[in-house]
Amino acid sequence: MKNGIVRFVSLYVFNVAVLLLIGLLLRGVSVGWNALWAAIILTLAALFVKPLLRSVFRRSAAKSAADRTKTGEKVVQYVLVYIVELIVWVLTVWLSGVRSTSFWGYVIPPLILLLGWVVYDQIDDKLHAKAGEIYDVVQARVKGGGPRPTASASAPERETPETAAARDELTDGLTPEQRRMLDELG
Repeated sequence: MKNGIVRFVSLYVFNVAVLLLIGLLLRGVSVGWNALWAAIILTLAALFVKPLLRSVFRRSAAKSAADRTKTGEKVVQYVLVYIVELIVWVLTVWLSGVRSTSFWGYVIPPLILLLGWVVYDQIDDKLHAKAGEIYDVVQARVKGGGPRPTASASAPERETPETAAARDELTDGLTPEQRRMLDELG
């Protein structure tokens, strides 16, 4: 559950940023505050609709893959990725307050989304780790944390000579006498 929530939130934040960037770069696209709702739609589409469309298109393209050259196959793959992005963009525009008033407002945003998700894929692991830390902190605060360690509990206890010898033996596998003998040799 935590992994799904962290993935959704990190992708949501990234999608808000990409949508705002699209709104700033393209005159034919109006985003504004609608980026908050549109990012939810975009995130859900990226997590559920996009993989489904990708698999359907790949299966249909695989039927005729033998008839194409290697370059032709790459072109078909790129076109299919773009079509999936275009469908996700059209769904986002249709289901949110984002407005696209020009032809280029439908053609260019899928490319920006594609580039944005390539960047997101590159920073995904770092973003998940940071979001996971934030999730753990928030969850600990919501649940009330637990008993906080006191100063005396966090202070290290005095180690007896027997405990130190046992710890040394665990790390190198030698008894104190074997260690002494090796020290005398060397």
